[in-house]
Amino acid sequence: MLLATDLKREAAWHAVARQGQVEMLQKIWDWAEENLTTDEIINKLHLTDNNGQTILHVAAMRGNVEVLQKIQGWAGKKLTTEEVNNKMLLSTDRECMTAWHVAAVWGKPEILQKIWDWGEENLTTEEIKNKFLLATNRMGKTESCTRQPSGTT
Repeated sequence: MLLATDLKREAAWHAVARQGQVEMLQKIWDWAEENLTTDEIINKLHLTDNNGQTILHVAAMRGNVEVLQKIQGWAGKKLTTEEVNNKMLLSTDRECMTAWHVAAVWGKPEILQKIWDWGEENLTTEEIKNKFLLATNRMGKTESCTRQPSGTT
């Protein structure tokens, strides 16, 4: 059940993150730690739904700081810096948006700042410039973006 996804390819933690249910998100995490391998948990952290959105995108859209902090804490425990960068911070959805862009589009300034700060801790200046700032020029255009590889278990 912990590895299952629905027809939209959402795992249970996508759904509870979307609803801002921090306690349920923590419970699912606890079950995952008890029952899944580290690799399975890592794959779930960067699983994308049908829109190419990770759990970080979902948290950014909904603007729940507690959910974002949980995800950031878990990523810090389970992912390497390179995985955090490529599979979370720089991962783009089907509309070529990173989670940071999603926070901007949905008007979530506190989330926008927290993801920016997380990016500054992990990314190079060049990555921030090319992915966080310049990618906004692609939003709403038909040109294709280069999507970052995502987990698809």
